[in-house]
Amino acid sequence: MSGRLVLFDLDNTLLTGDSDFEWAQFLIEQGVLDREVYEARNQAFYDQYRAGTLDIHEFLDFQLKPLSRHPRAQLDAWHRDYMETRVRPMIRGRARATIERHRGDLCAVITATNSFVTAPIAREFGVAHLIATEPEQRNGEFTGRVSGIPCFKEGKVQRLEAWLADQGRTLAAFEESWFYSDSHNDLPLLARVTHPMVAHPDERLRAQAQRRGWKIVSLD
Repeated sequence: MSGRLVLFDLDNTLLTGDSDFEWAQFLIEQGVLDREVYEARNQAFYDQYRAGTLDIHEFLDFQLKPLSRHPRAQLDAWHRDYMETRVRPMIRGRARATIERHRGDLCAVITATNSFVTAPIAREFGVAHLIATEPEQRNGEFTGRVSGIPCFKEGKVQRLEAWLADQGRTLAAFEESWFYSDSHNDLPLLARVTHPMVAHPDERLRAQAQRRGWKIVSLD
């Protein structure tokens, strides 16, 4: 196995927007979620995420509950439309080429967004491995609850370490490691890799990157 590990954040890194936010907006536009009830809350949670004040469990309760109200087959049908209308237009111009440059290394998309939303997006990019927040399932249907540790902030490091441990690996064992991210919420993991790659950073991450001498890159 490669001595090089490459990790990609998804939202606002490989994509120009946030797949979680856009999924809720898509469901609102489809009439699945009530606009009056959900739109303001969706925006408020997104603003909290960007500000670093998000209560991940409160947000996941909001985001995962709708998955429990519909059969999986219906959710999958909506997701195919969502991929076409929302996700593909958000793919950054050089995102695919950047992933291709790392072909042959051990690559994974690592994201706080749940795996129902993000697994087809990772496949779209040709990345075989996904580390994401996991929605709980029972008999193939979603319960509306989260399973295990959310893949968020320090939880992203814990989920990565658990994923590597399943392969008999550790992060420290890799000769080199990369993590591409836009968000200050990812500082715990950025600080752990040998090549922190700061892509389209928010203001707080840009300041940290400049202070620490981390590389700032564009995937546009």
